[in-house]
Amino acid sequence: MKAILSSILIVLLIFSCNDKSENKLKNNDTDLTESDVSDSLEGAWELVGYYNYLDNEVTDSFTTSEGYRQVKIYTPTKVMWSKYVPTDSSEWFGYGSYEINGTELLEVLEYGSEMMSKIIEEKKEFKHELIFNGDSFSQIEIDEDGNRIYAENYKRIE
Repeated sequence: MKAILSSILIVLLIFSCNDKSENKLKNNDTDLTESDVSDSLEGAWELVGYYNYLDNEVTDSFTTSEGYRQVKIYTPTKVMWSKYVPTDSSEWFGYGSYEINGTELLEVLEYGSEMMSKIIEEKKEFKHELIFNGDSFSQIEIDEDGNRIYAENYKRIE
């Protein structure tokens, strides 16, 4: 009788271990997939506010003004952004490629609106510190000494 009970317990233990490890693998696969999706900038983002920094600490934060819109769209390798300012008749948009290296976001613009093209003639590469939080991110402008200057804060809209 003890031998039968011991055998049943061993079989139950084996099956329960197998089920747990299969579930664990499935959960890890799901976590990896969700993590891969959430760690990506792919999608559409809208600017919601800014931070100003002094000595690498946020000293001021503010939201975008009424009617102002700035949207960025990222594909696996390309970025495009547009900005609408109700009080400004200038058009603002840019298109190019981007890379993420750890916490650095590098955007290299190829062309843009008339106003942006003037800036691109002088500077094509825009490096930012990147802080990513799934459905929001901040791109932080850094000075030549490595100090934070200001951040643009975005939320995912798609």
